[in-house]
Amino acid sequence: MSPSEALPIVAIVGRPNVGKSTLFNRYAGHRRALVEDTPGVTRDRIAEEIHLEGKRFLLVDTAGLDPDAEGALTRAVQAQAEVAVAQADAILLLVDGRAGLLPADEAIARVLRKTQKPLAVAVNKIDQPSQTDRLAEFYRLGLEPMRPVSAEHGLGAFDLLEELVAVLPEPPSSESAPDEDQGVRIAVVGRPNVGKSSLVNRLLGEDRVVVSSAPGTTRDAIDIRFEFAGKPLVLVDTAGVRRPGRRTRTAERGSALMTARSLERAQVALLVVDAEEGFSDQDARVASMVGDFGCASLVLANKWDKVDRERGEGVLEGIRHGLRFMPEATVLTTSARTGWRLNRICPLALELARAGERRIGTAELNRWLEETVRRHAPPMARRGRTRRPIKFFYAAQTGVHPPTFVFFCTDPAAVRPSYQRFLENRLRERFDLAGTPVRIRLRTRREGK
Repeated sequence: MSPSEALPIVAIVGRPNVGKSTLFNRYAGHRRALVEDTPGVTRDRIAEEIHLEGKRFLLVDTAGLDPDAEGALTRAVQAQAEVAVAQADAILLLVDGRAGLLPADEAIARVLRKTQKPLAVAVNKIDQPSQTDRLAEFYRLGLEPMRPVSAEHGLGAFDLLEELVAVLPEPPSSESAPDEDQGVRIAVVGRPNVGKSSLVNRLLGEDRVVVSSAPGTTRDAIDIRFEFAGKPLVLVDTAGVRRPGRRTRTAERGSALMTARSLERAQVALLVVDAEEGFSDQDARVASMVGDFGCASLVLANKWDKVDRERGEGVLEGIRHGLRFMPEATVLTTSARTGWRLNRICPLALELARAGERRIGTAELNRWLEETVRRHAPPMARRGRTRRPIKFFYAAQTGVHPPTFVFFCTDPAAVRPSYQRFLENRLRERFDLAGTPVRIRLRTRREGK
């Protein structure tokens, strides 16, 4: 267990569609959970580290607790919420002040009272002081403290949370609890129903995310912290990205946005592809997103156990052809169902993260540039009928994740894309930047200046 996981946990629970995700977003200070006026949109628990009144804790958003849940997927969602409650140090029960007290609220309250953990009740959708009389019927739950809140507008929300966290145990010292951003962040991305959540569960050895054969089961990005070989990692399981024309519902449009935000914060992307179906245009679109965000990439050809031996080489060739615009991507055949080669994922991800953060000394970089250009000079620049050689003067690295370089030359606009790709590939080979994108910016520096 990583130090961050030892933080006290506050779980927001309640029946579906009472505003849990809206309240979670209010506390987190940014949009993390999907919000839609449809019961059951929140499918997996997600957590956010919160700093409040000098205390640090993890706030967990859960799927709605429905005592009468039916169906395999619904039961799996409820199991996720129950796990969050079991792991919580304090529980915030959210009810709907407009809808009034319902039998489901009373059933949930009976379960929560048995936990013997600190509890508080937030009566949501109380947007004006004149509406506070709606609290009266909720006193039948027998839970205190109870406060009116408006998750949408923030009224009263933080006052109640302060009361609840006041009884939490002291958090670990700052020396033993790194910031949330510490540790390699690995985003698990891909189109829907390629086995991302199954793969995450198999990697972690427990059912941390909901698994179902229904495409689009995972709709939120879920941060899961763990350690591998003594190193902290953050695994981000994301919703599958559909083609834009098929994102008809708010939840699916939001899921694509969540995936983009996850890639924006990640150093490494695990792009999961269904090997049984082969590489598709949508896989290429997701791969393009990975490249756009500059993530080092490991492509997992999942469900390899379902690929006939005779088809294997053809499947890999199809994947490599589909990724021809990402020559740096590493491809690994895996099976979440059998565990085939999953033990290689974390070591490879750490190697990719190191490549993405590699810094090259200016002197060494310029020695390489001089030698590379001398051996393979760029094509001549054409200006009307005249042709002039392009001279490269020097280079400097300006960033990491991905490694970014500025090359100064006489005529940047005349440098052909093929030659720029040549420089990228030679950089990757010479300085062990395998698996990570390389960004090269060309700038002008005239001779004699």
